[in-house]
Amino acid sequence: MEKTLSKPRIEEWTELRGLAFLAIVLQHTIGEYIYRADIQMPDSVMLGIIYHLTRFGTPTYAFLSAALLFYNYKSRPAAENVRWLGKRFEDIYVPFMVWAVIYWVVSRSWSDIPLTAPGWWQSLLREMIIPVSGYHLWFVVMIFQFYILFPLLGRVWNRIKPFFLKGNGTGNAVRTGIMLGVVGAAYALLMHWSYYDMSAWQSGLAGPLQFLLQHRTYICVMYFFYFVLGAVCASMIRSWREFARQTLPWNAVVFLFLFTMMGYTLLRQSGDVMNLNISTYLKPSTFLLIVSQMLLLYGLLLRPHPEAAPGRFRRMLAWMGKYSFGAYLCHALLLYGVAYFTRSLPLQNLHLAATGVSFVIVACAALGLSKVLSSLPGGHWIVGASGRRRRKEASSGGK
Repeated sequence: MEKTLSKPRIEEWTELRGLAFLAIVLQHTIGEYIYRADIQMPDSVMLGIIYHLTRFGTPTYAFLSAALLFYNYKSRPAAENVRWLGKRFEDIYVPFMVWAVIYWVVSRSWSDIPLTAPGWWQSLLREMIIPVSGYHLWFVVMIFQFYILFPLLGRVWNRIKPFFLKGNGTGNAVRTGIMLGVVGAAYALLMHWSYYDMSAWQSGLAGPLQFLLQHRTYICVMYFFYFVLGAVCASMIRSWREFARQTLPWNAVVFLFLFTMMGYTLLRQSGDVMNLNISTYLKPSTFLLIVSQMLLLYGLLLRPHPEAAPGRFRRMLAWMGKYSFGAYLCHALLLYGVAYFTRSLPLQNLHLAATGVSFVIVACAALGLSKVLSSLPGGHWIVGASGRRRRKEASSGGK
């Protein structure tokens, strides 16, 4: 039987995933130190400003997940879609459930709550849907909704994609730009409602609608623009690369402006204690900052040329990207461990330095643990399929 040629690997996606992982670890490390009672104002201000450099992390994961799925999309019969979804469940949701249990056990142990206290099984079951003990695991719940919907979304995108990709390159770019502008405006309106209005709406509702609004950060619809952006990137990768490179200088200016304005807003609205919730993902200004930074980083990864051999830094990012899912799952537990020792230390004016040191320790330890676990038999049940996939590629000669 003749083999179907696979599409070429998009190297910068793995590298961008590595950057996104570092941003997420730094974001959570900042959150560990910035709310401590003994922090001095200079450290608090600096950590609040640096925090905005991390905002692109989780939405970039959503963008890359969509890009990879749409890039490799093939129309399948319903039975094959079920098998495909089952494979995604094994590679993504099973590791999530393993770590949800781990975080639940650790959280109860540290809180001196007996594991079998009344209502324990309801509490544990809730962690599988609305994870609280592992505060970062919400992303897996959200992204898996997108996986469930993807067979339908892939068919829809395949039907409308020819309209944007017909004719000459200029026409494609104009039509795609208009489409992204309309979708972006709709998404910005949704973000406005989410940040300014939905809290008031949920107080006047009851039942499922109130629950959905209260937990809207878990719902994939609240991130739909990043999925659309991923579909566009996957469908016209050459044009996307060229756009990211050509707009790099202008995008740098836009990012610096948005970064400055977001920092000013945080300082003005926070008062004596930095309130990082002011810069939530589900806010129009944060949305603009994220898209700008995402494009900026994408363009920088392609310098000086998309086809150029990656240097040492890009190879390091690619290595991080390979192990990033497992490292994402376990990094919060490692941060708990570091915080266990640092919370009793009189840091005084060393919170900024402590954040930097903790970030390096947690990021390195999480990546190392993910690599080790992925090499163990059955490791994919704990950290996902990256290790198993690489072993299969090696055994088949990388074909």
